Amino acid sequence: MPRKSALNDIDSDLVNRRRQMQNLAWIAVLGVLLAAPSVCVAGPEQDLQAFQAFFRQRYPDVKFEEFANGVYAIDPVLRTNWEAIEEFPPYELYIDSGKKLFEKPFKNGKGYAGCFPSGGIGIAQNYPQWDKQLGKVLTLAAAINRCREKNAEKPLRYGKGELVDILTYMVFTSRGKPTNVVIPKDDPRALAAYNAGKQFYFARQGQLNFSCSGCHIQASGQLLRANRLSPALGQTTNWPSYRSQWGAMGTLHRRYRGC
Repeated sequence: MPRKSALNDIDSDLVNRRRQMQNLAWIAVLGVLLAAPSVCVAGPEQDLQAFQAFFRQRYPDVKFEEFANGVYAIDPVLRTNWEAIEEFPPYELYIDSGKKLFEKPFKNGKGYAGCFPSGGIGIAQNYPQWDKQLGKVLTLAAAINRCREKNAEKPLRYGKGELVDILTYMVFTSRGKPTNVVIPKDDPRALAAYNAGKQFYFARQGQLNFSCSGCHIQASGQLLRANRLSPALGQTTNWPSYRSQWGAMGTLHRRYRGC
C-alpha cells in the first residue's frame, strides 16, 4: 500500500494534469477568439462555436439552455435564493410601469409599437443589431430613443428612469427566447464593429489590468471577493436586471460601467 506522502504526490499530479488540460482548452478557445481577421479566416460563426464549446467542456454537467440563467446555472446556493425571490419578484412593478409607458401615445398620437416589428412585442432578443442605414450598432435602448426622436419626443435618459422601465417590459415579452444577434455578411462595417467589440472584451485595462474575458471566461465560476463570477455564455440574456446593490432595475450598460 502506498505511503500517505506518495498518495499526496499522486493526487497533486492529477490536479496538475487537470489544470494543464483546462489551460490547454483555454488557450485553444482564446486563440480562436482573438485571431485577427487579417491573418485568420475565423469569423463570428467560428467564434460562436469555439465560445460555446469552451463552456460546454468547462461545465459538462450544465445543460446548454441553462446558461441563459447566468450564474444561477453553476451555483446551486445562488439558484435556490433566486428561485425563492422569483415567488415575489421585485421587478414586477417595473414591468407594469414599462407597459404603461410603452402603450402611452406620443403627442402626435403614434406610439412605440409603430417603430418596431411585431409592435415591439417579443423582439428584444434581436438586439443589439446592425443598422445599415446608420452604419452602426443599435441597442434596444437606442432604438427606443430613436423612435421618440422620429416622433418629435425628447430622448430619455440612459441607465435609469423611464427608459429602463420600457426596456424591462419589452425584454420581459421576450423572456425565454434565445439571443439572436446577427452580423450581416454584406456589410464589412458590421464585421469591423464585431471585431472592435471582441478586441475590447479581451483587452486588459484599468489599474488592476483586468479584462472582461479574464473574469467571465478564464475565471468563470471562481469567487471574486464574495461574488461568484458568472460564465460569459448567456450572461447578457436577462438585462435589464434587478440588483439589490442598486435597489432598482439596471441596464447591461450600467453594469458595464460598474465593472
